Amino acid sequence: MTTTNPVRPGHPGGHNLQTTNNLIETHPFQPFIPKGIKYLIIGSFPGKGQTEKTISKTDWFYGAKRNTFWKIMEEVYQTELSTTSSKQKLFTSVKMGIADIILKAVRKENTNSDSNLEIVEYNDKAIKEILNTNKIETIFFTSRFVEKIFKRFFPDVVNTIVLPSPSPRYARMTLKEKVTVYKKHLPKL
Repeated sequence: MTTTNPVRPGHPGGHNLQTTNNLIETHPFQPFIPKGIKYLIIGSFPGKGQTEKTISKTDWFYGAKRNTFWKIMEEVYQTELSTTSSKQKLFTSVKMGIADIILKAVRKENTNSDSNLEIVEYNDKAIKEILNTNKIETIFFTSRFVEKIFKRFFPDVVNTIVLPSPSPRYARMTLKEKVTVYKKHLPKL
């Protein structure tokens, strides 16, 4: 189920629909699932900058400028991750996939906060397929919000770890503290 084209089919170009007052935004990326994964990172939903524009070849998960996910991953794995290709290569080498729990949402306000999302459709079908076709040892969530949604659909899955949110809104921990936690739990190269 490795995705060579990181853009969800049909996006952009009319894939976002207008409701009465707000736009239904569709997740622009397919889950990235390299062959033989043992680990899965599940996030929530991309920032509005990625769902409201034409996606380029360099856009991928956690692409919001202020999100620190890739900075954390660069520190954990001591490698530069400036391209989609380098990110996918890292995930492939550590046997880790990546997906988001929300497929479609409406933003109640003009922010990237998860609490601002009105969920239209979950990504549970794709995640169920990932779980059914791979021998996942550990699932990592990028927030308690994501864990809560996941457990609603998959209450029997137990090998899970909640990582500190890479969002700049999660300021209880410094970047260095977040790196330490990620380094402790994520698979080694």
